[in-house]
Amino acid sequence: MNKSLSTLGLCTLLAALPAIAHEDHGKPMHGGIVAEAGHAQFEIAGKDGVLTVHVSNHGAPVATSGAAGKLRVLSGASKREIALQPAGDNKLQGQGSLAVGDKLLLDVTWPGQKPLQARAVVK
Repeated sequence: MNKSLSTLGLCTLLAALPAIAHEDHGKPMHGGIVAEAGHAQFEIAGKDGVLTVHVSNHGAPVATSGAAGKLRVLSGASKREIALQPAGDNKLQGQGSLAVGDKLLLDVTWPGQKPLQARAVVK
């Protein structure tokens, strides 16, 4: 009986480990908005008229060299598109700003890979 309870307790603890391992998953690291698509996690942050998209995979930076992207911003009835270019190891940048309530549609493509698409809302 005691062996069964010990085994059950150990299994319960081990089952919780994956949740603990990803406790920072989905949290913004640069003060932006986090969205996910495929293998990548995107954080969209804006400052001084520049939008920066930080790209990572489980916390590890993903190289953006050769990547291209666009950010569609839906504000009420208006729609605008911002071109994003590689800017550093794991960043894409473009000119623009965001407002609370904006709906975002991010498209990012790396050479030879299928495009990734992520959605977010500015809160």
